Amino acid sequence: MLFRSKGMSSMDIRETAKIMLKGSDSHTQDAEIIEKLKKVDKENRPLRIKLGLDPSAPDIHLGHAVVLRKIKQLQDLGHEAVIVIGDFTGMIGDPTGKSKTRKQLTREEVEKNAKTYQEQIFKIIDPEKTTVRYNSEWLGKMNFRDVIDLASKCTVARMLERDDFKNRYEKQQPISVHEFFYPLMQAYDSVAIGADIELGGTDQTFNVLMGRNIQKDFGQDPQITLFMPILEGIDGVEKMSKSLGNYIGINEDASVMYEKVMKIPDNLIIKYYNLCTDVHPDQIEEIKQRLANGENPRDIKMELAKEITGLYHSREDTEKAEETFKTAFQKQQAPKDTPTIMFDTKMENVGQAVVDAIMTSGNYKSKAEIRRLMKQGAIRINGERVTDITAIQSVNPDAVIQVGKGKFYKLTTEGKEKDKSKKNDFLSSLKVDVNQQSVTKNVEKRPSLSTQKENQGIELVDE
Repeated sequence: MLFRSKGMSSMDIRETAKIMLKGSDSHTQDAEIIEKLKKVDKENRPLRIKLGLDPSAPDIHLGHAVVLRKIKQLQDLGHEAVIVIGDFTGMIGDPTGKSKTRKQLTREEVEKNAKTYQEQIFKIIDPEKTTVRYNSEWLGKMNFRDVIDLASKCTVARMLERDDFKNRYEKQQPISVHEFFYPLMQAYDSVAIGADIELGGTDQTFNVLMGRNIQKDFGQDPQITLFMPILEGIDGVEKMSKSLGNYIGINEDASVMYEKVMKIPDNLIIKYYNLCTDVHPDQIEEIKQRLANGENPRDIKMELAKEITGLYHSREDTEKAEETFKTAFQKQQAPKDTPTIMFDTKMENVGQAVVDAIMTSGNYKSKAEIRRLMKQGAIRINGERVTDITAIQSVNPDAVIQVGKGKFYKLTTEGKEKDKSKKNDFLSSLKVDVNQQSVTKNVEKRPSLSTQKENQGIELVDE
């Protein structure tokens, strides 16, 4: 830890500032940050870091975890966090970015979500260096005089500087008076706990800066502010979101987490290092230089995937996830739990039999889609790429089929012989006395359309 009970050196202060600002989008001026660090050092105490959580969406992914990781980094330097659970403000709902008034949460909903939040955040931050407070402790005790006094600290014109309020006002969309109180209440949280620094995403800029202003009005030194950027999801385009399916959940299995990190675009490698890991800024600069020097981004991304996965899982599970990825994606070998698909060894057209087998996996809309993937070079048989269905002359019954980068199937003939015997029984049943001349020799090769309809489920001809 860089924080020392008997004072930090100027080097320690600047090192703390460097780690504090790693990956940040914007922040209080550097000089004010240094002065704040000097002040708490002189007072022989750690920074009091504030993070407010509105318990309305308790499922945390890496996008939510950005500010939590920053808190953990500062805790590792000896500083302390105060997590303010907005059980009181949560009953209003943060209007930030909303085009209409949010539904107010019930007390029961708030308490349930708050509990879930705590369970998740302590997977990231240090509970021994964290105090959890509920803002109902002070907001719930305010009388109407106190509310009027708080409301006097901000003008309507200032409130309408917020983009969401401004846009709704200009579009003549309703704004309830109680919504104006949300940023004031969040700001007062800073007064109540005596915050030295408040963290937030860039979408919280107005609310966090309001805290600085309110603290001044109540005779406190204004908190320094640190805004972390919005993290793009694994698609590299949209904000990480569960609804968009581009998220990496902190509770996901190690192998899933590792694989998802490997899907991020190369241009986001450094951003993910800055926002999703505890790697030192100097090391990240070295990684940036390795990329600039032409090192394969895939190899660096594997280091990143291991780093992120290791933050949320054991070393054993992380190493297993890495090996699974190497086997399935890098070495292009089938994982141990590869699903089996039925392969008909008696079909004359081996290529068509392979297509039929892949079709049984249930992952493809049509055989035409599979043929198209084959032409595009997306299908391998025992590691060998195949692009022409007619070129497949023979296939081992236990061969491994790979479709794309991550889908593997193991061929099996189990159950096929039974199906074949049923087919032969069916053909035999069609044979009658030649004197009756009810069927021809060709019937054995291709039953009539009506016969096929009567015997659905038994495929007699190739498409």
